[in-house]
Amino acid sequence: MRTIDLRGQQLSRADLLRLVPRAALDIGTAVERVRPLVDAVRDRGEAALREQARDFDGVEGHALRVPAERITASLDTCPPEIRTALELLIEKLRLGSAAQVPPEQITRFGDGAVIRQRWQPVGRVGLYAPGGKAAYPSSVIMNAVAAQAAGVPELALASPAQPDNDGLPHEVVLWAAALAGVDEVYAIGGAGAVAAFAHGVESIGLAPVDKITGPGNIFVAAAKRVVNGLVGIDSEAGTTEILVIADATADPRFVAADLISQAEHDEAAASVLVTDSAEFAERVLEEIGIRSAATRHAERVATALGGPQSAVILVDDLETAARVSNAYGPEHLEIQTADDEAVLEGIADAGAIFMGGYTPVSLGDYLAGSNHVLPTGGTARFASGLGAHTFLRPQQVVGYDRSALAEVERPLLALAGAEGLPAHGEAVSARFEGDRSGTGGARSETGDPGSADGNPENTAGDPENTAETSGGDA
Repeated sequence: MRTIDLRGQQLSRADLLRLVPRAALDIGTAVERVRPLVDAVRDRGEAALREQARDFDGVEGHALRVPAERITASLDTCPPEIRTALELLIEKLRLGSAAQVPPEQITRFGDGAVIRQRWQPVGRVGLYAPGGKAAYPSSVIMNAVAAQAAGVPELALASPAQPDNDGLPHEVVLWAAALAGVDEVYAIGGAGAVAAFAHGVESIGLAPVDKITGPGNIFVAAAKRVVNGLVGIDSEAGTTEILVIADATADPRFVAADLISQAEHDEAAASVLVTDSAEFAERVLEEIGIRSAATRHAERVATALGGPQSAVILVDDLETAARVSNAYGPEHLEIQTADDEAVLEGIADAGAIFMGGYTPVSLGDYLAGSNHVLPTGGTARFASGLGAHTFLRPQQVVGYDRSALAEVERPLLALAGAEGLPAHGEAVSARFEGDRSGTGGARSETGDPGSADGNPENTAGDPENTAETSGGDA
């Protein structure tokens, strides 16, 4: 791993944004490569998907939609210890995801003037599960359970066809789908899966979705960019990254193991250590040398740690370390210091934060109860990780009765006039025609605030009362 020495320098945020290590990925080039694939699925549907399965997955003649009974039957091959672990993940994630669903809120501006804030789930979601260098049943569950917690009524899952599994997705993906209760599964991979979700494929019963979520390689991310706007997406997820803030009190074995754990994902994975101790950094590098050589994916780890995206960053103090981390905006941030809470006070930008020596990122990857689908490539500076909130849309339900509207008529007319939109004001005044005296538009004394259309107790059009009727007053 290379070393970036920032000690003794007064660096602005702009300087730090320029200096932090990044993977050299060109999604623009990937977009141009996948656009014809997306267009082909839009125009030719199933035929284009079968061509892409032949060319990219080496599979022909398979069922693009996995029979529901095959999903259920896959559990027959699931080892008991893995099934138990997946069920534990589902149980913990359901609790963690439920906490992300906001309660309905009611704001009252006076009698008869109410705004109800509600969060509506999208109607149909397409979940993508990669199947290249590894299959990720945990990612299937992270996406599916979060969507279910939000109340999404329809879920479809796509994952690449596997030549060694009769053209079905990886068996572990089917296990996760079965346990999470997802029975609409397609053996479609890469950009083709994203295109199929966005445009639908009638011949295989795949209806278009409203939102696409789930991790994938750069071509999946590029395909998401192509269809974004036609449908919603969670993010253009890139390769994984970890940033560890540690001082001399941390255990170098723990830090080294955590940096290696993320490097085994991909040759472009990023592992970054930020520390105020050069001696500690050397001890971590020694541990990495020992541990990385002995791990199963040693070659992949060596490439990732030796790439431009990985580094040891030396700083003067932990306050500066937090500033460096905020500029980086890590997907995963670990804090292992003498005073973790003090460091956390300076952190604003991170996908997920792991506190202390006994909270490794791999805990969050599997069984912490948090979601591991997180923003990458610095996007944590403006985006959040996947959760139930990903599938919810805030809606304001506005209800004013006659009296409440009359109270704001004059200021509303003033604003409409200032913006040169008199018909906006006239739409309000029209409701009081016949009630005017010669006072330039004020309400006549003959107006009866107790009439049926002016009574604040009237339930018609009052979202507060509607909520109470349905048991929804938060």
